[in-house]
Amino acid sequence: MGCENVNGCPCPKKLCANNGKCCACIVKHREADSLPFCMFQDNGGDKSTGNYYRKLKARFEPK
Repeated sequence: MGCENVNGCPCPKKLCANNGKCCACIVKHREADSLPFCMFQDNGGDKSTGNYYRKLKARFEPK
């Protein structure tokens, strides 16, 4: 993979081999069925796509 973008990564996991390498990070998370921190910061420790959709539903569902 030839992605070399290493600027401004908001992920707190600075020791991760994919920190700042967005393309590699996305591939890793896609394979794990989860979202990277930069796309889902309010995850409460659960980065699963199921939790993401629950958070979206709570955010946009009429009260």
